Amino acid sequence: MKIRSSSTYLLLAIALLSSCEKYLDGTQLPANTIAATDVYSSDNMVSTVVTGVYLTMNNSGAFAGSANANIGYTMSLYTDELRALVSGNFADVFYKNAIQSGQSGHWSDIYKKLFTINTAIEGINTSKGKLAYKDQWLGECYFLRAYFYCYLVNIYGPVPLALTNDYAVNNRLFRAPEADVYKQIIADLKIAQSLLSNEYRNGYGVSTNNRLRPNKAAATALLARAYLYAKEWANAEAQATELINNTNYDMVPLSSVFLANSKETIWALAPGSPKPAYEYAFYNNGMPATITPPQGPNSSFVYAALSNHLINAFEPGDARFSEWVRTPTVATSPETVYRFPAKFKSPANNAEYQVMLRLAEQYLIRAEARAMQNKSNAADDVNAVRLRAGLGELPAGSQASLLAAIMKERQTELFTEGGHRFFDLKRIGAIDAVMATVAPTKPTTWKSYMAYWPIPPNDLLQNPNLEPNPGYLQ
Repeated sequence: MKIRSSSTYLLLAIALLSSCEKYLDGTQLPANTIAATDVYSSDNMVSTVVTGVYLTMNNSGAFAGSANANIGYTMSLYTDELRALVSGNFADVFYKNAIQSGQSGHWSDIYKKLFTINTAIEGINTSKGKLAYKDQWLGECYFLRAYFYCYLVNIYGPVPLALTNDYAVNNRLFRAPEADVYKQIIADLKIAQSLLSNEYRNGYGVSTNNRLRPNKAAATALLARAYLYAKEWANAEAQATELINNTNYDMVPLSSVFLANSKETIWALAPGSPKPAYEYAFYNNGMPATITPPQGPNSSFVYAALSNHLINAFEPGDARFSEWVRTPTVATSPETVYRFPAKFKSPANNAEYQVMLRLAEQYLIRAEARAMQNKSNAADDVNAVRLRAGLGELPAGSQASLLAAIMKERQTELFTEGGHRFFDLKRIGAIDAVMATVAPTKPTTWKSYMAYWPIPPNDLLQNPNLEPNPGYLQ
């Protein structure tokens, strides 16, 4: 975990804000920037720091628009959702399950963001300034800390719980058990729930229609997920129910799910400047429906298509396949057909945002939580998702068959979104069985240690108490 000073991060936030001032006015972020000695003495100054975290999410690491880093893209390649179309480029590292210790950049990037968050929490709590929106800024910080740890623990397993900006403490931390990490995630989200309002607010603390900064519902959604992953079924059900009953959210037609600020969106991330959604660039990028040789998908800088494993998971008549899958052809003889994710369709700037949390997941969380408690109404939530997809209700069956059906619905509903498939396969203990079948088609060889990604060697050198994940060369 590399440590930076708080002043370094303030300067970074100011620079980032300055680079996109026009876009930021009236959306998720504040338009103005400031420079002062006391970083946390006013709402504008605090907002600049917190806002800088969202901007760095867009500009680096797991949630950015770079295909060789974006979690949804790389983890879909890593598992059974995508297949690489070009050999020897960045996609091969993930597709062939060939990540080496020096190629796992999310660890350092997320811990840098956590340092900024921890510094902000301390600064806001000890500020002597009159902060009108103190609860908002603190709530966002606790939410973001929980969100980042959700990804760290699912990618790397046990991880150090850095909850301070004291480098002397952080650089000596041992890896905390996964159960302890989830306890911290849940604790942070409960605080976030208590601080955040039901409204969405922008970087000025003003109410907005843009669902681009977390509110109480976002904290509730992530808390439902955390409880599910921690196997606290009753709590997961209760949190998901709170959202499902909230009239500000609803499952919308498939064609509208990913439109900016759709009623299904609980929280989304906007690009740092006006542009189409990242996922549009990953899988479409203006590629014509009919491609004339010698052109191919790579001519549009598209390097991955849906795998046959995912294509075959869709039932006949599933409207998600017709609505969320695009099928360009290459005019060869016989023609070559490709299938690409098409959840994000618009080339227009800001017509769609990167959706981080949405309501359909909450139905599937509640379905699984109820099934694990052997509740008779568990199938109702799966059927709500299936009904929107134009599919019939599930037949009556055992708990095991219902849980298998829920996992299948998660596969076809949440594909290529945020690493869901990778995390699901691991948490239900199915990763080895699935990848043993998938890996030979890539072709590569799957080994159990690959379920957790390697920790960067530099971080292992800096912290003598940090143990590496097994199986990787250090």
